[in-house]
Amino acid sequence: MSNTGKIALVTGAGTGIGRAVALALAEAGYTLVVTGRRIEPLQEVVAEAGGDAVAIASDITDETSVAALFGEIKNRFGRLDVLFNNAGVNAPNVNIEDLPYAQWKAVIDTNVSGVFLCTQAAFRIMKDQKPMGGRIINNGSISAVMPRPNSAPYTASKHAVLGLTRSTALDGRKYDIACGQIDIGNTETPMAAKMKHGVMQPDLSIKVEPTFDVSHVANAVVHMANLPLDANILQMTIMATKMPLVGRG
Repeated sequence: MSNTGKIALVTGAGTGIGRAVALALAEAGYTLVVTGRRIEPLQEVVAEAGGDAVAIASDITDETSVAALFGEIKNRFGRLDVLFNNAGVNAPNVNIEDLPYAQWKAVIDTNVSGVFLCTQAAFRIMKDQKPMGGRIINNGSISAVMPRPNSAPYTASKHAVLGLTRSTALDGRKYDIACGQIDIGNTETPMAAKMKHGVMQPDLSIKVEPTFDVSHVANAVVHMANLPLDANILQMTIMATKMPLVGRG
């Protein structure tokens, strides 16, 4: 596809969902900026994406690092049209009373504060560019609506992302900034490999859960990104058809 002239930033783009979405956006004609903590996997994505794709290492939990990332995007391209807030971490699957506070904080710092910092920086670019506006898409996860056992930090963080998505969608109206969220269940990535070996269910049994190809997630994000700014998918759930989500809890 020919270049759209639009700039898209994907956080946590070196592996998994971020990588798949980044490559799909590049294929759809977006000029791609990918970021994450490690430059090597980002450079691999850029090499595969081709075109004018750029890799910038950053730490989205650090305000100075986020400012530098978005400053470089503005200096290099002059605008930002799509932000996919994908970067996220999880905590060990342990009883809530045994979870160290440092691990709780690490999840909240990345999954909530990181999304906030990137959203704030994107607003500052999008509201002043011409044409004004842009789109922010947050990776919410099934955990934004339904917990798994022993998942308090991750579940709390993704519930917070849902609130942030809705607030961003509301606050962005005056700037033509649309914000939506994609909740993903059991897509085929290294992080979901454990599903094939069995994961704990609400009744504390261990069961294998089905997964689905990550390309469907990537295509869904591209669909959200391609909508005109007067239309928005506020929240989408995409999951393996037989994932035991409906009826859980």
